[in-house]
Amino acid sequence: MAVKERMSGNEAVAYAMKQINPDVMPAFPITPSTELPQFVSSYIANGEMDTEFIPVESEHSAMSAAIGAQAAGARTMTATSSAGLALMWEMLYVAASNRLPIALALVNRALSGPLNINCEHSDSMGARDSGWIQIYSENNQEAYDNFIQAYRIAEHKDVMLPVMICQDGFIISHGVANIELLEDCEVKTFVGEYQPSHYLLKSDETMAVGPYAVSGYGMESKRAQAQAMINAKQVILDVAAEFEKISGRKYGFYEGYFLQDADYVIVAIGSVCGTTKDAVDMLRAKGVKAGLLKVRVFRPFPGAELAEALRHCKAAAILDRCESFSTNGGPLAAELSAALFQAKSQIEVLKIVYGLNGRDFTVQDAAGLYQDLEELVKGGGTAEEYRYIGLRE
Repeated sequence: MAVKERMSGNEAVAYAMKQINPDVMPAFPITPSTELPQFVSSYIANGEMDTEFIPVESEHSAMSAAIGAQAAGARTMTATSSAGLALMWEMLYVAASNRLPIALALVNRALSGPLNINCEHSDSMGARDSGWIQIYSENNQEAYDNFIQAYRIAEHKDVMLPVMICQDGFIISHGVANIELLEDCEVKTFVGEYQPSHYLLKSDETMAVGPYAVSGYGMESKRAQAQAMINAKQVILDVAAEFEKISGRKYGFYEGYFLQDADYVIVAIGSVCGTTKDAVDMLRAKGVKAGLLKVRVFRPFPGAELAEALRHCKAAAILDRCESFSTNGGPLAAELSAALFQAKSQIEVLKIVYGLNGRDFTVQDAAGLYQDLEELVKGGGTAEEYRYIGLRE
């Protein structure tokens, strides 16, 4: 039976951590994810978890300790934000290449500079090629649900990759909203016990983790890692289908909102999708065929599936909450544009950068983009293909 509560995103994810009760959590505090290790520490002190919490001197050490614990055969999690993820950079690649299914709760925050503690996707998007699965949340409920699904995906025998569950800093992490929690027994049954096949402390097996790879073997290792990411696509869908049976909530690679008959679509990730849904409702009441394509899974990137979902649309504005400095838009715009080209799609595309350093994106901003798309299709639009929105002139 669902338990109705009101929680911030950080509280919700910490509660999921408590219900999963992994073996080890090394962590170092950083705004706005500091509450996650704080909540877990309190749960442990109160006897509600028996996880081994390891306070470390930096985020590099946090991921190093996570790698050691996971390699030894312990189910391991950690949490961080922004510069904390950047300090883990070297070890992110090590964790993924060693095929260690660590779960990381990432509270998205802008990377310096300038120094800023507010929401941006520059941290996770900067790590998009590190070999981690990346799943994004629109709201508190999704942050909770996504974390519960994380280990089932990461630990699958055909995957064995670390997973990053992302939520927007402050907007979700500190914003309180209604949420439905699962019963502890449901979560424990769904997630199950971690039963690794190979690990350092296995008495009847000699193995090494992270040895030097000579040129005759290193490339094959990367190809196997790439295959695991390909395999993850089906596993993500299978786990979501199982999760729907216990929660009633449906997940996939993406969510469509009034997408089936939409002419004009915004494609986005994270909390901005809630704002965009309000704009869609407003425009639909006026007879405008507006829609939203919310991307939930960014790694593995479901390019073919997203292109197919947009096939019938006339124009799309692809929103990025970070800048990749390619002079041609952000990461989502780049990857989706490539997927649309591969699918021989004729859809018109705008590449929009928004919300940097926590700048607000309003219903009016979204409505203005839909108007730009309509004008673009009708031949009267002069909007730049790649531009910022909400910029202070």
